[in-house]
Amino acid sequence: MALSSPKDHKVKRMNNTIKFIEIISIAGYSIEAIGVLVVVVGTILSSVTFIRSFRQLPEGVAYHAYRRQLGRSIILGLEFLIAGDIIRTVIVADTLENVAVLGIIVLIRTFLSLTLHLEIEGSWPWQHDDKDAR
Repeated sequence: MALSSPKDHKVKRMNNTIKFIEIISIAGYSIEAIGVLVVVVGTILSSVTFIRSFRQLPEGVAYHAYRRQLGRSIILGLEFLIAGDIIRTVIVADTLENVAVLGIIVLIRTFLSLTLHLEIEGSWPWQHDDKDAR
C-alpha cells in the first residue's frame, strides 16, 4: 500500500477549491438569472394587468398602478442582481480592483433601487407613512 505524498494532498486540496469556486460561481449566476426572470415576468404580468384594467379603470389610475407594479418588479430584480454580483465577486475577488468594481456596481444598483422606490411610493424606503401605522 503506497503512502500518498504531500504533493498529492496539495493537488487534492486545489481540486476541491476549484470545485467550490465553480459551485459558488454557478450559484451567483443562478441568482442573477432569477433577478432577470423576476424583471421579465414582472414586466409581462404588470403589462397584462394594465391592458385588462385599462378598459375598466380611468386612464390615470390604470397607468399609475402599472408603473407601481412594474417598478416593484424592477426593484426586486435589482436586489437579486446585486446579490448575485456580491456572491460571485466575493469568491473570486483576489484583487482590490475586483472589489472596487463590485462596490461601484452595488452603489449604482442601490441608487437605482432607491430612486425607483421614491418614484413609485413617493417616499424613501425608511420613511413610514402614517396610514401604515394604523
